[in-house]
Amino acid sequence: MFHTHYNPEYLTSDLLTDAVVHCFSTRRGGVSTGVLSSLNLGTHRGDDPQNVLENYRILGAAVGFAPAQTVFTRQTHTDIVACVGKADCGDGLLREVEPERDGILTNEPGVALVCFSADCTPILLHDPVSGTIGAVHAGWRGTAAGIAQKAVEKMQAVYGAKPENTRAAIGPCIGPCCFETDENVPQAMRAVLGPDAEPAIRAAENGKYYVDLKRLNRLFLERAGVRQIDVCPACTKCDPDRFWSHRVTGNARGSLAAVIMRREAEA
Repeated sequence: MFHTHYNPEYLTSDLLTDAVVHCFSTRRGGVSTGVLSSLNLGTHRGDDPQNVLENYRILGAAVGFAPAQTVFTRQTHTDIVACVGKADCGDGLLREVEPERDGILTNEPGVALVCFSADCTPILLHDPVSGTIGAVHAGWRGTAAGIAQKAVEKMQAVYGAKPENTRAAIGPCIGPCCFETDENVPQAMRAVLGPDAEPAIRAAENGKYYVDLKRLNRLFLERAGVRQIDVCPACTKCDPDRFWSHRVTGNARGSLAAVIMRREAEA
Protein backbone atom coordinates (compact mmCIF):
# COMPACT_ATOMS: atom_id res chain seq x y z
CA MET A 1 0.00 0.00 0.00
CA PHE A 2 1.14 3.53 -0.82
CA HIS A 3 0.93 6.42 1.61
CA THR A 4 1.04 10.19 1.03
CA HIS A 5 3.25 12.49 3.11
CA TYR A 6 3.11 16.30 3.08
CA ASN A 7 5.36 19.38 3.23
CA PRO A 8 6.63 18.51 0.67
CA GLU A 9 4.18 15.99 -0.76
CA TYR A 10 5.59 12.57 -1.66
CA LEU A 11 4.53 8.92 -1.67
CA THR A 12 6.03 5.86 0.03
CA SER A 13 5.31 2.13 -0.14
CA ASP A 14 4.70 -0.13 2.86
CA LEU A 15 6.59 -2.86 1.06
CA LEU A 16 9.99 -1.16 1.29
CA THR A 17 11.52 -1.80 4.70
CA ASP A 18 12.87 0.48 7.41
CA ALA A 19 16.39 -0.37 6.26
CA VAL A 20 15.91 2.08 3.38
CA VAL A 21 14.58 5.58 2.92
CA HIS A 22 12.61 6.14 -0.24
CA CYS A 23 10.03 8.31 -1.96
CA PHE A 24 8.11 8.97 -5.15
CA SER A 25 7.84 12.74 -5.47
CA THR A 26 4.90 14.86 -6.57
CA ARG A 27 5.14 18.37 -8.00
CA ARG A 28 4.12 20.01 -4.71
CA GLY A 29 6.25 21.61 -2.02
CA GLY A 30 9.28 23.12 -3.75
CA VAL A 31 10.59 26.55 -4.71
CA SER A 32 10.58 26.42 -8.53
CA THR A 33 8.29 28.86 -10.33
CA GLY A 34 6.22 29.22 -13.50
CA VAL A 35 5.57 26.04 -15.47
CA LEU A 36 8.11 24.29 -13.20
CA SER A 37 6.14 25.11 -10.05
CA SER A 38 7.06 23.85 -7.62
CA LEU A 39 9.02 20.68 -6.76
CA ASN A 40 10.94 20.26 -10.01
CA LEU A 41 13.69 17.68 -9.54
CA GLY A 42 15.08 17.68 -13.08
CA THR A 43 18.34 19.47 -13.83
CA HIS A 44 17.66 19.84 -17.57
CA ARG A 45 14.20 21.42 -17.50
CA GLY A 46 15.40 25.03 -17.77
CA ASP A 47 15.19 25.64 -14.03
CA ASP A 48 17.56 27.76 -11.94
CA PRO A 49 20.13 25.24 -10.60
CA GLN A 50 19.81 26.77 -7.13
CA ASN A 51 16.08 26.08 -7.19
CA VAL A 52 16.70 22.44 -8.09
CA LEU A 53 19.31 22.08 -5.36
CA GLU A 54 16.93 23.63 -2.82
CA ASN A 55 14.17 21.26 -3.94
CA TYR A 56 16.47 18.31 -3.22
CA ARG A 57 17.33 19.81 0.14
CA ILE A 58 13.65 20.16 1.02
CA LEU A 59 12.74 16.67 -0.15
CA GLY A 60 15.84 15.07 1.34
CA ALA A 61 15.23 16.68 4.73
CA ALA A 62 11.75 15.16 4.78
CA VAL A 63 12.70 11.73 3.45
CA GLY A 64 16.13 11.23 5.01
CA PHE A 65 18.86 11.82 2.42
CA ALA A 66 21.21 14.68 1.59
CA PRO A 67 21.49 16.22 -1.90
CA ALA A 68 25.19 15.31 -2.06
CA GLN A 69 24.32 11.62 -1.59
CA THR A 70 22.30 11.42 -4.80
CA VAL A 71 23.27 9.48 -7.93
CA PHE A 72 21.16 10.07 -11.04
CA THR A 73 20.24 7.93 -13.99
CA ARG A 74 20.84 9.35 -17.49
CA GLN A 75 17.71 8.19 -19.19
CA THR A 76 17.60 7.48 -22.91
CA HIS A 77 14.83 4.82 -22.94
CA THR A 78 17.28 1.93 -22.97
CA ASP A 79 17.50 -1.30 -20.96
CA ILE A 80 20.92 -0.33 -19.55
CA VAL A 81 21.30 -0.99 -15.82
CA ALA A 82 24.51 0.21 -14.14
CA CYS A 83 26.08 -0.44 -10.75
CA VAL A 84 27.13 2.62 -8.74
CA GLY A 85 28.54 3.43 -5.31
CA LYS A 86 29.65 6.20 -2.98
CA ALA A 87 32.30 7.32 -5.44
CA ASP A 88 29.45 8.30 -7.77
CA CYS A 89 27.54 10.44 -5.26
CA GLY A 90 26.81 13.84 -6.79
CA ASP A 91 26.54 12.47 -10.34
CA GLY A 92 23.70 14.35 -11.97
CA LEU A 93 23.02 17.00 -9.35
CA LEU A 94 26.54 18.33 -8.77
CA ARG A 95 28.09 17.26 -12.08
CA GLU A 96 26.94 15.78 -15.36
CA VAL A 97 26.30 12.06 -15.74
CA GLU A 98 28.21 10.70 -18.75
CA PRO A 99 27.15 7.06 -19.27
CA GLU A 100 23.62 6.21 -20.38
CA ARG A 101 21.73 4.27 -17.71
CA ASP A 102 17.99 3.95 -17.25
CA GLY A 103 18.49 1.84 -14.14
CA ILE A 104 21.04 2.00 -11.32
CA LEU A 105 21.89 -0.44 -8.52
CA THR A 106 24.04 -0.48 -5.40
CA ASN A 107 24.52 -2.34 -2.14
CA GLU A 108 26.35 0.53 -0.41
CA PRO A 109 24.64 2.51 2.37
CA GLY A 110 24.42 6.27 1.98
CA VAL A 111 23.96 6.24 -1.81
CA ALA A 112 20.62 7.77 -2.84
CA LEU A 113 19.62 6.34 -6.22
CA VAL A 114 17.42 8.66 -8.30
CA CYS A 115 15.40 7.98 -11.44
CA PHE A 116 12.96 10.34 -13.16
CA SER A 117 9.52 10.31 -14.72
CA ALA A 118 6.69 12.44 -16.07
CA ASP A 119 4.35 9.63 -17.28
CA CYS A 120 6.94 6.82 -17.59
CA THR A 121 7.10 4.11 -14.92
CA PRO A 122 9.47 4.51 -11.94
CA ILE A 123 10.37 1.31 -10.08
CA LEU A 124 12.24 1.03 -6.77
CA LEU A 125 13.79 -2.29 -5.74
CA HIS A 126 15.14 -3.59 -2.42
CA ASP A 127 16.45 -6.94 -1.26
CA PRO A 128 16.67 -6.59 2.54
CA VAL A 129 18.78 -9.75 2.86
CA SER A 130 21.67 -8.72 0.59
CA GLY A 131 21.07 -4.99 1.12
CA THR A 132 20.81 -4.33 -2.61
CA ILE A 133 18.68 -1.47 -3.92
CA GLY A 134 17.71 -0.27 -7.37
CA ALA A 135 15.97 2.61 -9.15
CA VAL A 136 14.62 1.95 -12.64
CA HIS A 137 13.03 4.18 -15.27
CA ALA A 138 10.76 2.22 -17.62
CA GLY A 139 9.24 4.11 -20.52
CA TRP A 140 7.34 1.96 -22.97
CA ARG A 141 10.53 1.14 -24.86
CA GLY A 142 12.35 0.20 -21.68
CA THR A 143 9.33 -1.78 -20.56
CA ALA A 144 9.28 -3.73 -23.82
CA ALA A 145 13.03 -4.32 -23.48
CA GLY A 146 12.41 -5.87 -20.06
CA ILE A 147 14.48 -3.41 -18.04
CA ALA A 148 12.62 -4.32 -14.84
CA GLN A 149 13.48 -8.00 -15.25
CA LYS A 150 17.05 -7.21 -16.26
CA ALA A 151 17.54 -5.03 -13.18
CA VAL A 152 16.48 -7.90 -10.89
CA GLU A 153 18.73 -10.32 -12.76
CA LYS A 154 21.69 -7.95 -12.44
CA MET A 155 21.00 -7.51 -8.72
CA GLN A 156 21.32 -11.27 -8.42
CA ALA A 157 24.38 -11.61 -10.67
CA VAL A 158 26.40 -8.77 -9.13
CA TYR A 159 25.26 -8.60 -5.52
CA GLY A 160 23.77 -12.02 -4.84
CA ALA A 161 20.28 -10.61 -4.31
CA LYS A 162 17.61 -13.30 -4.56
CA PRO A 163 14.39 -12.51 -6.44
CA GLU A 164 12.29 -14.22 -3.78
CA ASN A 165 13.65 -11.74 -1.22
CA THR A 166 13.39 -8.70 -3.50
CA ARG A 167 10.63 -6.16 -3.04
CA ALA A 168 9.45 -3.86 -5.83
CA ALA A 169 7.40 -0.66 -5.66
CA ILE A 170 5.97 0.61 -8.96
CA GLY A 171 5.30 4.32 -8.61
CA PRO A 172 2.93 6.84 -10.20
CA CYS A 173 2.88 6.82 -14.00
CA ILE A 174 0.40 7.19 -16.83
CA GLY A 175 -2.36 4.64 -16.33
CA PRO A 176 -4.20 2.34 -18.73
CA CYS A 177 -7.01 4.90 -18.64
CA CYS A 178 -4.85 7.44 -20.45
CA PHE A 179 -1.87 5.78 -22.19
CA GLU A 180 -3.25 5.85 -25.74
CA THR A 181 -0.81 4.50 -28.34
CA ASP A 182 -0.47 3.41 -31.93
CA GLU A 183 -0.17 -0.25 -32.84
CA ASN A 184 3.62 -0.28 -32.49
CA VAL A 185 3.46 -0.29 -28.67
CA PRO A 186 1.19 -3.36 -28.33
CA GLN A 187 3.25 -5.08 -31.04
CA ALA A 188 6.44 -4.50 -29.06
CA MET A 189 4.88 -5.94 -25.90
CA ARG A 190 3.44 -8.96 -27.70
CA ALA A 191 6.77 -9.65 -29.38
CA VAL A 192 8.50 -10.22 -26.03
CA LEU A 193 5.65 -11.36 -23.77
CA GLY A 194 3.40 -13.22 -26.19
CA PRO A 195 -0.16 -13.91 -25.00
CA ASP A 196 0.76 -12.79 -21.48
CA ALA A 197 0.71 -9.20 -22.74
CA GLU A 198 -2.93 -9.28 -23.80
CA PRO A 199 -4.55 -8.37 -20.43
CA ALA A 200 -2.51 -5.14 -20.49
CA ILE A 201 -3.73 -4.11 -23.97
CA ARG A 202 -7.16 -2.70 -24.83
CA ALA A 203 -8.23 -1.71 -28.33
CA ALA A 204 -9.95 1.64 -28.76
CA GLU A 205 -12.65 2.45 -31.31
CA ASN A 206 -10.42 4.95 -33.13
CA GLY A 207 -7.84 2.32 -34.10
CA LYS A 208 -5.61 3.23 -31.18
CA TYR A 209 -4.79 1.15 -28.11
CA TYR A 210 -4.64 1.68 -24.37
CA VAL A 211 -1.67 0.02 -22.66
CA ASP A 212 -1.12 -0.74 -18.97
CA LEU A 213 2.56 -0.10 -18.27
CA LYS A 214 2.23 -0.93 -14.58
CA ARG A 215 0.78 -4.35 -15.32
CA LEU A 216 3.44 -5.07 -17.94
CA ASN A 217 6.30 -4.11 -15.61
CA ARG A 218 4.75 -6.22 -12.87
CA LEU A 219 4.73 -9.14 -15.31
CA PHE A 220 8.42 -8.65 -16.09
CA LEU A 221 9.22 -8.52 -12.36
CA GLU A 222 7.26 -11.73 -11.82
CA ARG A 223 9.13 -13.38 -14.67
CA ALA A 224 12.33 -12.47 -12.84
CA GLY A 225 11.01 -14.27 -9.75
CA VAL A 226 9.84 -11.26 -7.70
CA ARG A 227 6.67 -11.96 -5.74
CA GLN A 228 6.47 -8.93 -3.42
CA ILE A 229 5.23 -6.07 -5.61
CA ASP A 230 3.36 -2.90 -4.65
CA VAL A 231 1.70 -0.86 -7.40
CA CYS A 232 0.67 2.77 -6.98
CA PRO A 233 -2.83 3.36 -8.42
CA ALA A 234 -2.21 7.03 -9.32
CA CYS A 235 -2.25 8.12 -12.97
CA THR A 236 -0.02 11.09 -13.76
CA LYS A 237 -2.13 12.26 -16.72
CA CYS A 238 -5.36 12.15 -14.71
CA ASP A 239 -3.89 14.37 -11.99
CA PRO A 240 -1.58 16.97 -13.61
CA ASP A 241 -1.94 19.36 -10.68
CA ARG A 242 -0.26 16.76 -8.49
CA PHE A 243 2.13 15.07 -10.92
CA TRP A 244 4.16 16.18 -13.93
CA SER A 245 2.66 14.70 -17.12
CA HIS A 246 4.38 14.97 -20.49
CA ARG A 247 1.11 13.99 -22.18
CA VAL A 248 -0.60 17.01 -20.61
CA THR A 249 2.01 19.78 -20.92
CA GLY A 250 4.70 18.48 -23.26
CA ASN A 251 8.14 19.87 -22.46
CA ALA A 252 6.71 22.72 -20.38
CA ARG A 253 7.10 20.73 -17.18
CA GLY A 254 9.41 19.62 -14.41
CA SER A 255 10.46 16.08 -13.48
CA LEU A 256 9.27 13.71 -10.80
CA ALA A 257 11.89 11.65 -8.99
CA ALA A 258 11.88 8.25 -7.32
CA VAL A 259 14.61 7.95 -4.68
CA ILE A 260 15.89 5.04 -2.60
CA MET A 261 18.85 4.83 -0.21
CA ARG A 262 20.10 2.28 2.31
CA ARG A 263 20.36 3.83 5.73
CA GLU A 264 23.87 4.33 7.09
CA ALA A 265 24.64 2.66 10.41
CA GLU A 266 24.37 5.03 13.35
CA ALA A 267 27.60 5.67 15.23
